[in-house]
Amino acid sequence: IILAGLLPEDELRDLAKRLPLIVVGRRVAGLAVVVSEMDEELIGEIERSRIPTVFYDVGTPGPHISNIRVNYRSGIERAVGYLYGLGHRRYGFVGHHSALGPTSERERAFVETLAHYGSAAQYRSAADEDRLDGGRNAARKLLDGSYMPTAIICVNDLMAVGVLRELRDRGLRVPEDVSVTGFDNVKLSEYCSPALTTLHIPRDRIGSLAAELLVPAQSKTALAHAEVVIDPELVIRESTGPAPA
Repeated sequence: IILAGLLPEDELRDLAKRLPLIVVGRRVAGLAVVVSEMDEELIGEIERSRIPTVFYDVGTPGPHISNIRVNYRSGIERAVGYLYGLGHRRYGFVGHHSALGPTSERERAFVETLAHYGSAAQYRSAADEDRLDGGRNAARKLLDGSYMPTAIICVNDLMAVGVLRELRDRGLRVPEDVSVTGFDNVKLSEYCSPALTTLHIPRDRIGSLAAELLVPAQSKTALAHAEVVIDPELVIRESTGPAPA
């Protein structure tokens, strides 16, 4: 059984409470929980059900529980380090209004990573709705003042595409005037113009790991009660380049 993030919280909670009956009635072998956020009470209900469970990005390892976690911090550090190496010193961060854990972690990692560079690196942040036009609106907030970033790091690819549109409408060239990065490596990032530099989350690998954690092959060592950490890979495309002189 898979609990997917598209289910409303009240439906997830109701389903979690009924899990023991579902297991008995359907002989469920395990549970994969793929959500962006889940409150501790609901996680506790799932843990108490004693069903073998793999959490993605929520929960902690324990009896009957394994966890797959994306190291968003390492991904942001790679993106910032790459841009810094290209000479960028003025950054913008485009986020959205959601308080979801992975989203907050990406912005927090960005701020803390830039802090390591001290006064050599400056930044401004802007946020809007998690949509294409939200990325465009956030870019407007960044660019309407006197501060002009040479690199904009976006919380995800969707908002990054909106940023690209706003830059193009202002006559700013990407990457000659401003470099832009996304996060997630959704299919759109490869086909937008210019193609988007982004951080790749290997969803196929995560799905395979979840299955292996729940039902390890007899020839392999069981990974139950483990935490598997995934480091995002930096995918360099056309939207990033050296900082303008």
